[in-house]
Parts: sequence; C-alpha cells; structure tokens
Amino acid sequence: MGQILVGTASWTDKTLLGSGWYPESANTAEKRLAYYARNFPLVEVDATYYGPPAEQTTKLWADRTPKEFTFNIKAFSLLTGHPTKVSALYKDLRPETDKKNVYPKDLEPQVYEDVWSRFLSALDPLVEAGKLGAILFQFPPWFTIRKDNKQYVLEVAHRCSPLPVAIEFRHASWFEGDNAAETLEFLRKHELPFVCVDMPQGHKSSIPPVVEATADLAMVRFHGHSELWTSTDIHEKFGYMYSERELREWAGRLAELSSEAGRTHVLMNNCYSDYAQRNAATLIDLLQ
Repeated sequence: MGQILVGTASWTDKTLLGSGWYPESANTAEKRLAYYARNFPLVEVDATYYGPPAEQTTKLWADRTPKEFTFNIKAFSLLTGHPTKVSALYKDLRPETDKKNVYPKDLEPQVYEDVWSRFLSALDPLVEAGKLGAILFQFPPWFTIRKDNKQYVLEVAHRCSPLPVAIEFRHASWFEGDNAAETLEFLRKHELPFVCVDMPQGHKSSIPPVVEATADLAMVRFHGHSELWTSTDIHEKFGYMYSERELREWAGRLAELSSEAGRTHVLMNNCYSDYAQRNAATLIDLLQ
C-alpha cells in the first residue's frame, strides 16, 4: 500500500471560521494554518483558482507548516479555460476592455505567456521546501473529449514540467461508453494523474466515481451529493455532510487505490461549516 494523505480543500472559508472548529487561540492567519497543519498533512489551496498567488504568500505557507506538510495548488482559472475576472489578473497585464471576464483568446499572446510564467514562479517557495504536491487543473464543464482538448492537457503538463499536475474533467463525455477506457489510457500513456471524483450524478458536468490510478500519484476529491449542485451559491453547491457509512465504503476503495500508486491524495471539498474537516478526520480514523 502506498502513502495516503487526507486533507480538505480549504482552511480559510468564512463558514469554517464561524463553525467553532478552530479554537479561540487560533485568531490569526498564521495560527489557523498551524492548527490546521497539526490536524492534517495535506491541504488544497482553492483561492489560487480565483487569483494567482504572490510569491511572498507561498513563502509564508511554506514557513508556517511542518516539514512534511503538502500543498496542492488549484490552477488559476485563466489557465484552465474558465472565464476570469479582469480584476483577478496582474495589474500590469490587465487589458483595456469593458468586459468583466476574459478568456485566453482575449489577451495578447505575450500577456498570456506572462500569466503562465508568473503563476508558476510564485510556487517556487513551496517547490524549494519540498511541499508542493501537485497543481490541480480542473477543466470547465464545456471541455469535452476532443483531440484539441487532449492536446491542451499535454500542453499544460509540458508548461508545468517538472512540476507535477493532476487532471480533473467536468464533462460526462470523457467517461461515456468506450470513452472511459480511452481517457484512462491517454492519461496513463503520458503518466498524468487522474483526479477521481465523488459528486452528484445526472448532470452534464457529472463524472462517475471511477477509482483508477494513472500515474504514481492518485487523487480523489469529494464534492458531496448536494441536491443543489447547480446552485450559484457555493455553500449550497458543496454543503453536504458525508455519513460514516459512506466514508467507510470509500475507505476500502481508497485502500485498494493506494495499492496501485505510490502516493494517494484525498481531499474533502464539501467546504461548508466544518463538514470537510469532520469528514476528513473520520476518514483518517477509518483508514487507520
């Protein structure tokens, strides 16, 4: 069995801060991260999807956590093809436009290249500290199984190399019928970690809970089963508390998955109140 790390997709969500999970003594950003890191060995940084991090920020993350702690970084929205707020771009790279959101095609080629290079260089402190687990590329719901999209996945891996990436799809076409075997074979061929997901089914964005390792790193993200999955309110979308029975079933599957990979990262993304932290703690107990 390979190493299994369990953590959550946030440690700063406002509903978590108001849940009472943190002790009163954890009253600063530094103390909250330290407290989180005493409880879990892994965290996913979701904020980097909404805006690229500053290098001084990632250095603080590295400095404030134990030697063996691991950060997974969610790729900036522009780099995955999602609409990106102009205000989220680096100030000196913002285009003159009336649009609130932009896509890569809306930017000058050199600006797009600069966003890539600055995003990746900002992760240097984590790399130097040996604390970068992977960069998570979660592609949008309209990113279907097509030749040019596969090519972009390879481009992403090439741009990030030698930093590790993990690939999460959000369109059902990648796993419809024979496409499932094709998708997994594509990722295995290029040694790209597939992100297994547990999420609501029956939507165009739904990926079935396929538990497979396609590289030395395996990753599973738990999105919950909210009946309000299509809500624009992020807490309605992810506000789901897993039962111990559900987690017990998953513990067996995760143990089996870890026998196929050297490392397995498990992230609870049901980030509402302290749901993710409580579920992650339960899962750790069940795995032990």
